[in-house]
Amino acid sequence: MLKGKQYMVEKAYRFRFYPNTEQENLLRRTLGCVRLIYNKALAVRTQAWYENKERVGYAQTSAMLTSWKKRDDLNFLTEVSSVPLQQGLRHLQTAFTNFFSGLTKYPNFKKKRNGGSPEFTKSAFKWKDGQVYLAKCSEPLPIRWSRQLPQNCVPSTITVKLDPSGRWSVSLRVNDPRDLRLKPVTKQVGIDLGITSLVTTSDGETFANPKNLNKLHKKLRLAQKSLSRKTFGSNNYQKARLKVARIHAKIKDSRLDYTHKLTTQLIRENQTVVVEDLAVKNMVKNHKLAKAINDANWSELVRQLEYKADWYGRELIKIDRYFPSSKRCSNCGYIVEKLPLNIREWDCPECGVHHDRDINASINILAAGLAVSVCGATVRPSESKSRKAGAKKQKVSSSDARESRAVS
Repeated sequence: MLKGKQYMVEKAYRFRFYPNTEQENLLRRTLGCVRLIYNKALAVRTQAWYENKERVGYAQTSAMLTSWKKRDDLNFLTEVSSVPLQQGLRHLQTAFTNFFSGLTKYPNFKKKRNGGSPEFTKSAFKWKDGQVYLAKCSEPLPIRWSRQLPQNCVPSTITVKLDPSGRWSVSLRVNDPRDLRLKPVTKQVGIDLGITSLVTTSDGETFANPKNLNKLHKKLRLAQKSLSRKTFGSNNYQKARLKVARIHAKIKDSRLDYTHKLTTQLIRENQTVVVEDLAVKNMVKNHKLAKAINDANWSELVRQLEYKADWYGRELIKIDRYFPSSKRCSNCGYIVEKLPLNIREWDCPECGVHHDRDINASINILAAGLAVSVCGATVRPSESKSRKAGAKKQKVSSSDARESRAVS
């Protein structure tokens, strides 16, 4: 979003499309070439590091791509557009940048069964009369236009995706100049994310967890059992794999649809939304809760709240994950020592107020978020590990200062 009078939001519109035989053959060849170049570049970069401790960057892999195209055994690379191949190398560079920054794990090799998503920039497609013409393709993509793009918006980047279930989709990235900010409201809410109830708000409202995986768990289990009995690589194996992939796609679509509707409702009805900054990657290491947490889609829910708040002129506040929202009494501030997950209601031993665990947590989350927003107060408990480490560091630095003064 640009500050000032000009308002601009970068958005991506995704549509299903159904390619004809010629288009599908070209797109599948493009997918294969992008996957091949990505894997070859990843192998070269990995080998260079382990053998010579040398880092190979995007510029070197781009030069390698030019030489690969001249080889007799790789001359088929010239049959597809060069732009998706270059974009694949850029995506690999981004993957390594995120790895060295500690954000992600080491990049993995791409697999055919996962489909793929080649990216086309402006030089590799044509936007004419509301239709998309990809490079080396004479006919427009037969897109099922479920909605129209904003007026006078021209796509800057197009990404074609083939998912494991065999569905084709296209994402059009545009800069939306419309002012999407909603009329301000006075309502503020804190939300507590859970498993039994997906969201519990500070005003006592609860949103049920649809548990999409449980609805199709039996069907998925039988399909996976059938897949395990097939010979790997056979035609029957591919049929069974597609069946499993389609069930997973149905679960994913249901989960994403519910998350979008819920986050849009929360953003539209509230001016300020406060959530906990949960470490979901660490929480799913608990094998007893991992499946339920992943099915709840907490990370995606918070991500959608974040960008929708930016779109619609709302405020999203994240409080520290170590804040004892469940164990703190929202009436008097007393903190109980232990509160196991199986205890859903409790009485404060200090003031005697009866609490619902989730509602009490959401009230505390809202109060902490407002404190952070208004005065920048910290909500990290004094007994947390990070606070202890900071205190220890401060103590060491003060002792060093005393020693330096004594020497001087």
